[in-house]
Amino acid sequence: MSESPLPFLPFALPEIGEDEIHEVVDTLRSGWVTTGPKAKRFEQDFAAFLGEPEIECIAVNSATAGLHLALEAMGIGPGDEVITTTHTFTATAEVVRYLGADVVLVDIDPATLNIDPRLVEAAITPRTRCIIPVHYAGLAVDMIAILDIARKHGLRVLEDAAHALPTTLEKELIGTMGSDATVFSFYANKTMTTGEGGMLVTRNAELAKRAKVMRLHGMNRDAFDRFTAKVPSWYYEIVAPGFKYNLTDIAAALGIHQLKRIQAFQARREQIAAAYNEAFADLPLILPPQAVEGDVHSWHLYVLRLSDAAKIERDAFIEAMFAAGIGCSVHYIPLHLQPYWRERYGLTPEQFPHSQKAYERSFSIPLYTAMSDADVQRVIAAVRRIALA
Repeated sequence: MSESPLPFLPFALPEIGEDEIHEVVDTLRSGWVTTGPKAKRFEQDFAAFLGEPEIECIAVNSATAGLHLALEAMGIGPGDEVITTTHTFTATAEVVRYLGADVVLVDIDPATLNIDPRLVEAAITPRTRCIIPVHYAGLAVDMIAILDIARKHGLRVLEDAAHALPTTLEKELIGTMGSDATVFSFYANKTMTTGEGGMLVTRNAELAKRAKVMRLHGMNRDAFDRFTAKVPSWYYEIVAPGFKYNLTDIAAALGIHQLKRIQAFQARREQIAAAYNEAFADLPLILPPQAVEGDVHSWHLYVLRLSDAAKIERDAFIEAMFAAGIGCSVHYIPLHLQPYWRERYGLTPEQFPHSQKAYERSFSIPLYTAMSDADVQRVIAAVRRIALA
């Protein structure tokens, strides 16, 4: 039973405005509810947001789908290895196994909680084909180092940017950094949402062409173009055994207006993060790493770590927060601890000391734009009370 008389404050909650609702209703009334004009408009708007005319944007029904499509288009398959971080959600790695390739996990930099480029380079073998860096919590990976390693060894780079809209590095938006492809997530708890959904972006025209074909059953013609043609246009050919990864117009209707608000969303997230930083500076906690001066952290997550001076264990801290009526989470239970990955590759915690320690001592507290100032102060008060008990 909760100690708090206040309503439960969830860990995450999307902010949906009247413009989004109106656009969804308009979509429902239009009769075109699957992939159609709104999905195309969302892709075009996203390309305009990135500001790079040569970048193609491909809307998909999840970031997982986008990662899978990108790797498939790169030709990743049995016998290949793909390097990524253990400190991520399983989707980052599972797509590699979809294609019969092997995953090579490496540890994180304890200062940033992002993949350590030095460990990436040390893990490269003759079988390595691709690197998947994950922009953890919305802080940019050192992409300069990752891209240098990739060029040196002739490897592909696929950025998992599920957390990283609108993150920047050296004042460039993630998605425009020069990797082979980048994938964003619009899941319900992300910095913007379409409910379920994602966007694959790439400058590589051949990769984009393949991903578009594979996105919808391996058809050689876009279904939207066929169904809106003014002349008989029923014929198509299946050129590959594709997938069902298209984004619906209902979802895209949300995305069109969420994207318009992304900069305001980020500003509010940064405001909340700054309030937390100030309030927690004197506690036995390690605060989240910050973006360098002049760059943008998306603040998808606000992850606290208990310092060695803390007198409470992580699990007990989370339980106390829940007792106070405040939801928390853990990002993540590392892949090396998950049964499938642990058993397939014979992984142990000792191989990943920084990820392991971060997991054992970290928890994520609420940070989302729908929070009121009173909600923020409620979280601050609870964290301070529990940390100082």
